[in-house]
Amino acid sequence: MDIFDKITRTMGGPLGQHQQWSHGYFSFPKLEGDIGPHMLFNGKEHVVWSLNNYLGLADHPEVREADAQGAADFGMAYPMGARMMSGNSQHHEELEQGLAKFVGKESAYLLNYGYQGMVSIIDSMVDRNDVIVYDAESHACIIDGVRLHMGKRFVYQHNDMDSCEKQLEHATRLVEQSGGGILLITEGVFGMSGAQGKLKEINQLKKKYKFRMLVDDAHGFGTMGKTGAGTHEEQDCINDTDIYFGTFAKSMAGIGAFVAADKSVIDYLRYNMRSQIFAKSLPMPMVIGLKKRFELLKSKPELRTRLWEIAHALQTGLKERGFDIGVTNTMVTPVFLKGDLYEATALTRDLRETYGVFCSIVIYPVIPKGLILLRLIPTAVHSMQDVEHTLYAFSEMAEKLNAGYYKENKMAVAG
Repeated sequence: MDIFDKITRTMGGPLGQHQQWSHGYFSFPKLEGDIGPHMLFNGKEHVVWSLNNYLGLADHPEVREADAQGAADFGMAYPMGARMMSGNSQHHEELEQGLAKFVGKESAYLLNYGYQGMVSIIDSMVDRNDVIVYDAESHACIIDGVRLHMGKRFVYQHNDMDSCEKQLEHATRLVEQSGGGILLITEGVFGMSGAQGKLKEINQLKKKYKFRMLVDDAHGFGTMGKTGAGTHEEQDCINDTDIYFGTFAKSMAGIGAFVAADKSVIDYLRYNMRSQIFAKSLPMPMVIGLKKRFELLKSKPELRTRLWEIAHALQTGLKERGFDIGVTNTMVTPVFLKGDLYEATALTRDLRETYGVFCSIVIYPVIPKGLILLRLIPTAVHSMQDVEHTLYAFSEMAEKLNAGYYKENKMAVAG
């Protein structure tokens, strides 16, 4: 029995086979065999493409055991204080040391939450004399961190190096007058489009401009690169990535995050990040569980291999069926459709209720009016049958969308 046979479904428990579904417009055939991420929703079983569980660790038996043992040994209260006071432990430090080595940095610092952590990193790294340059499609946590900045900030067009250089030129002129520095912020993997940030190309700009680069690699940590160390490993620019941020919420299916950099930078953040100084430390059961997740991430490359097999099968199948999946070059799989709000609501409900496919939907103002984005997140515990069924469902949905079915039946389907 291999690792995939041992992993139960991430939600809903093990199931023997899919049932015949029938709901008005279509029914779909019975599927048997591999297990995958399924859940019960309104009493029906659905294959889910919206889980933060890239490597399938959420329900891995060793992870479940470590989580339970951590809770049994320490309870949820320990450690009872912030890291600087009474909230430190050997387990916290061991995890930090392992993470720093893995992502190629001198030191690392655990953070209670990814979103809060990124906001606080930005707030700590700059003052009114400094300038921030950031990608236009940066995650909300980056945008909120930038909003706290009392100095100047410049946004460049998404992954556009000409635009990036222009903003660096503006920033350079300002810091020459203020005596400050430049912090450039981008992402390793952009979570909506699936595009990799152009880390290597940005680093080439250091030959002309002086700046420090902060990379949010929430989706890339554990999934990208030869060892899974991240997008900076994938693009062979580990040493040039000044500050590396990863979260435990995606590939490790946990809670929390970390930041890694030169020791001097991490020491500075330890004593200046208000979100960590004035907050309770990560609970011991989570830290112990994260250590086990991290161990499996490093020692089970077959999990990452399986993730990419599923991602490639899904993306190839969608493209063969004429779907627009944008510019993704990662496992994140967007599907772009044309339609209005009512059609978006109706087709999403139809996918869920008729075909048993549950995925995230994105509409205006995140994307332009008239477009619908369905985002699929593959995991190592999806099966090829999950992929085949989803491709079938998407083909039927697209046919109905193009025929105007969702406009005509918007109340019946989306009501």
